[in-house]
Amino acid sequence: MVRKSSDSLRAILAENIKTFRREKGFSQEELAERCGLHRTYIGSVERHERNVTLSTLEVLASTLGVIVPELLTERETHRITKKWENL
Repeated sequence: MVRKSSDSLRAILAENIKTFRREKGFSQEELAERCGLHRTYIGSVERHERNVTLSTLEVLASTLGVIVPELLTERETHRITKKWENL
């Protein structure tokens, strides 16, 4: 049986990839090209529609200049944004 990751973990991953990608000044297409992935795949990860493999996490982290745990850890800026959205 195939198991799915939690929605919250996929959401954290999606937000972190978007944040790090934008900090690097990459479009989704450029990130995909640098990672050897398709641009629609990056978009679907950023919309937290996909489970990614460990090898894909490693490639994304390396390309974005971070370590894998940084991609999977909720950042303080995301918590602040969520608070403002809920007001």
